[in-house]
Amino acid sequence: MKEECLICKAPLEYLQEDTEMECEICHKTEWSKTRCVNGHYVCNECHTKGLDRILGICLEATSKNPVEILNEMMQLPFCHMHGPEHHIMVGAALLTAYKNAGGEIDLPKALREMKNRGQNVPGGACGFWGACGAGISSGMFVSIISGSTPLANEPWGLSNRMTSKSLDAIGRIGGPRCCKRDSYLAILSAIDFVKEHFTIEMEKPEILCEFSPQNNQCIGNRCPFSKRR
Repeated sequence: MKEECLICKAPLEYLQEDTEMECEICHKTEWSKTRCVNGHYVCNECHTKGLDRILGICLEATSKNPVEILNEMMQLPFCHMHGPEHHIMVGAALLTAYKNAGGEIDLPKALREMKNRGQNVPGGACGFWGACGAGISSGMFVSIISGSTPLANEPWGLSNRMTSKSLDAIGRIGGPRCCKRDSYLAILSAIDFVKEHFTIEMEKPEILCEFSPQNNQCIGNRCPFSKRR
């Protein structure tokens, strides 16, 4: 089992109140509830260093299967078992598969927008906000393809309904968090939602998780993607 601190590999701990912390890598000081049990802190920006590589994967992909695209991203060195990178990757994989399935979007522009929005959702949002970042990412995806703004009518409603659908699927499984499981659930929810509301059909595969050996908090048979089911 791999531990979670990028500095010393020790387990993480989550505090109930924000505490001022200094990133061990860039030495930026900011407020956070997350650190390792030895006191090390790595900011979201350093945690997701290398994220720009997903743009190359997405722009070269021809697949209509967002899970396949997401799994390719998850194999990159910058992607950890858990982390805020998933808050961008879910939406990026959906945008790419949507485009390849016939959706009319400017993919490079959409991916840049997805990155800008997703990186504002911090790690730990699932436990502290009551809204998993992977689920929020699926709502951002629908917001982007529908051109939603705070003043929009139907697009505003669709993007919020998308987030709600993903969060419901994630919440029904229960915790503790698993960024892989939650990302898969959000994507599967989005595939069905887009087929119904946008008449674009992305490929929907069966999923067997390859990441459970890396997850100290794996829920085993309770996970819908477990090989042990």
